[in-house]
Order: sequence, then structure tokens, then C-alpha cells
Amino acid sequence: MLNFTELIQTFKSLIETRIELVKSDIQDQLVGILSRLILLILIGSILLVTGLFLSLSLAFYISQVTQSPYLGFLVVAVCYLLVVVILYLTKDVRGFQQQGNVFLKKFIFNSTKGKDTHEQGT
Repeated sequence: MLNFTELIQTFKSLIETRIELVKSDIQDQLVGILSRLILLILIGSILLVTGLFLSLSLAFYISQVTQSPYLGFLVVAVCYLLVVVILYLTKDVRGFQQQGNVFLKKFIFNSTKGKDTHEQGT
């Protein structure tokens, strides 16, 4: 009878240890995903500010060259409008969507490293 009780206790402790390992693994993965998302947001914010300053610089330069205070800003705005129209017209193109999905999956979920780690473990 003692052997059976010890066996049950050992089995319970193994299950509890496995549950803790799974919890720890999930927490590590969530922290990794969250840190990559924060990095992506930070990079996007910096690129947004950089684009803003470059756009303003270009607009002021064109305004200075054309000797018109508003023409530089108008030219830059029309360029952005053209970019938006092109993006709108190509929004349904499968290749762009797939490339975007692959990039986000690799960057956020780190899918290539995760697969290699799991394949090596098995």
C-alpha cells in the first residue's frame, strides 16, 4: 500500500512540475512577444517623427526654391496623396499582404527561432 501511495505522490509532483514548466514557458513567450511589440512601436514612432521632419524640410526647401510660401507644402501633400492612392489601389494584392504577414509573424512571434528550438528539443 505504501508503494502505491508513494507512486501517486511522485506522479502528482511530476504533473505539478510539468505545469509549472509550461507556465514558465508561456510567460517567457509572452514577455518576448510583448518586448518585440514595444520595440516595433518604438521603431514606428521614431520613423514617424523622422518622416515628419524630412517632410517639413522638403516642404520648406521647395518653398524656398519656388519663392512661394505654400507651394512646397502643397507639393509634399500631393506626393503623400499619391502614395495613399497607390496603397489603396494595391491593398488587395495578395503578394503585399503575404509579405506583410510573414514579416509581422517573424518579428513579433519570432516563428523561425521557435520552430528551430522545438525541433532541436524533439
